[in-house]
Amino acid sequence: MSFTVLIPARLASTRLPDKPLADIAGIPMVVRVAQRALLSGASRVVVATDSPRIAESCAAFQVSTVLTHADHPSGSDRLAEACNLLRLGDDEVVVNVQGDEPLIDPALIDAVAGLLADRPDCAMSTAAHAINSITDLNNPNVVKVVLDARNTALYFSRAPIPVARDAGGQAWWGAGSQLPPPLRHVGIYGYRVGFLRQFPALPQAPLEQLEQLEQLRALWHGHRIAVHVTAQAPGPGVDTPEDLERVRRLFV
Repeated sequence: MSFTVLIPARLASTRLPDKPLADIAGIPMVVRVAQRALLSGASRVVVATDSPRIAESCAAFQVSTVLTHADHPSGSDRLAEACNLLRLGDDEVVVNVQGDEPLIDPALIDAVAGLLADRPDCAMSTAAHAINSITDLNNPNVVKVVLDARNTALYFSRAPIPVARDAGGQAWWGAGSQLPPPLRHVGIYGYRVGFLRQFPALPQAPLEQLEQLEQLRALWHGHRIAVHVTAQAPGPGVDTPEDLERVRRLFV
């Protein structure tokens, strides 16, 4: 199917200043992300940014950009504006790839886009992978998702979900278990463009405000999210200087 990858990129990072322009083996990180996305089946890959510096850096590597407003309250607002600037039709599909994922798997991008072709009942798609430790299950920085029988999201949470009542705080999954493991949500999203244009105008959901998870707004208002369960965890993203050094070592 035909789809567009949009990569939102801003310079306003508190933990890692100028993060999209961080050098990774001579190439800015946001360009590294775009290069990975270009290996997917996307018909085009575009960086959506409010920064002329980012646009100039992308242009030096022949990466397409659109300049968006600087005052968007959320990433979805920026993506919606980018769709308008690119004149995308409501029935088209975009995949939001974060600008701090220089090791993103192109096959994962394709899988998230393909879900919307297979699931006409869903307005969004995303991904998840199995959690392999109780530590990750209990970590509020690890977002969890629970699914129905068709791999449609029932709920996303920072809390350990699902909870095995009789497990006594131990892992209930693994060798010999008939129960599926808990799932970690992966922050990649596919959207139908018509829904993406409407999404920023939807009122914030109380659960979204509690959990600080924007995708709960879609569920709150009755929109379905299809989830691709991948066998492997994605490559490490970059949130801190330590993350950046770790990724740099992989490109040496």
